[in-house]
Amino acid sequence: MARIQIELPPRFIFDTALEVRIGDINYAGHLGNDALLKLAQEARLRLFKQLGYASELAVEGAGIVIADVAACYRAEAFHGDRLRFRIGVADIGRHGLDLIYQAVDDNTGKEVARLKTGIVFFDYQARKVAPMPEAFSGKLSQ
Repeated sequence: MARIQIELPPRFIFDTALEVRIGDINYAGHLGNDALLKLAQEARLRLFKQLGYASELAVEGAGIVIADVAACYRAEAFHGDRLRFRIGVADIGRHGLDLIYQAVDDNTGKEVARLKTGIVFFDYQARKVAPMPEAFSGKLSQ
């Protein structure tokens, strides 16, 4: 069976540390896949706040939707582990881009996971895809 491959970007534009909480642990005793996505969402929200946006629904007059998600697991993570989420961008297009995440155990340096979320800009009033705001894409290159 072919495995998903997520290539890391040449540079990361943001990083933040998040702790694995008891609610993030699954029945096997390690970080659950659903919890990994929630941690990535928290990291993404922190990125957007650093860029000056209070919400993913208010980005230069547009919002975002997640069009697709992929995750590759490299190691287990456990309750109390501190994970550093590094975020970069890839595949920038007219209506969106991919955010690439690398989750690394802050104590050991071991890579825990790589994720990709496909971001599409969306006009929530018109209920349709919108162009990526130039002001947003400009902030990514700073």
